[in-house]
Amino acid sequence: MPRDFLIIGGGVVGMAVAYGLARRGRRVTVLDEHDGSLRASRGNAGLVWVQGKGLGMPRYAELSLQSSEAWPAFAEELTARTGVELEYERRGGVDLCFDAAEAEARQEEYCALYATTPALAAMRWAYLDREALREHLPGLGEAVHGGTFSPWDGQCNPLYLLRALYAACHSLGVDYRPASPVDGVEATASGFTAHTPKGDVAAPRVILAAGLGARRLAPPLGLCGEVHPLRGQILVTERLPQSGRLPSPQIRQTASGGYLIGDVLENAGFDTGVTLETLHQLGRRAVAVYPDLAKARLVRSWGALRVMTPDGSPVYEASRTCPGAYNLSCHSGITLAAFHAEELAEAIDSDCLASLYGDFSGARFDVQATG
Repeated sequence: MPRDFLIIGGGVVGMAVAYGLARRGRRVTVLDEHDGSLRASRGNAGLVWVQGKGLGMPRYAELSLQSSEAWPAFAEELTARTGVELEYERRGGVDLCFDAAEAEARQEEYCALYATTPALAAMRWAYLDREALREHLPGLGEAVHGGTFSPWDGQCNPLYLLRALYAACHSLGVDYRPASPVDGVEATASGFTAHTPKGDVAAPRVILAAGLGARRLAPPLGLCGEVHPLRGQILVTERLPQSGRLPSPQIRQTASGGYLIGDVLENAGFDTGVTLETLHQLGRRAVAVYPDLAKARLVRSWGALRVMTPDGSPVYEASRTCPGAYNLSCHSGITLAAFHAEELAEAIDSDCLASLYGDFSGARFDVQATG
């Protein structure tokens, strides 16, 4: 059956856009790699996070806030369609500060960012000292100075989100092809052809949602390949009784009771391993935040690679030289999933990506071929 769109990449970004296009009646094929491939969608902490996003690019902050507002309905719809509970909640979140200098710098950044545009005036946040935080983070340790609280922040189970997107796309007729890595994409007279070890796949329009694969696949189509890996490491504790503690980038308790301990940014190339030094640092900080975790058993750890652009903000772009080719590079795939499935999918479908989201083009990195 002829396809309208070919999406390269079956992570949260690619599947959210596939879902949005399929809901609009478009016929979509998704080409995905092997389970052993680099997958940010399966290695992240599951935060649906707004505060601090968009420093240096207020439009990114606006999209994060917009997506957070859309997430409750998005999660409800996915669960109703698939029966998969995403373990989504939005009770607010806290980004911790460990000394006065960090607290002062954070407040100055937020004040400047959220006064930038009228849309960001809706962003609610507050700095809370350690005593005030204990209402939201019972058992908080003395090593924490305070933190910024926002009611817009939340969390979900990222693996269940991905499962729900797969199931929803399947129910809508999306042709998902696993273990089909793309060697290259060629522009043809009738659209685009992706070359895979299993054969060629063609469609009139193509969307790159290939994560770090954009480095190789995007430039031949006149799109931006300026992405690099940034490693994170995570420690996981045994399942513990629910504490009611709000999530933070440093540590959050999952619906099953285990704590995810992370918030590491490492330039380690394409190495997805873990290091004892970093894991020790994470463990020490976790116990400083919540002293009661000193007796918790650690059950596993992992490393994963974020997909980072030079300025940390997303790339959404349409090719000038190969009309019908689009590129999506984003390390906030969980937070922006609701936006990707709705407004972004609509912009791509109507071929308005350049006019509506032109400030997210890779051209801002002096990549002249993009638009």
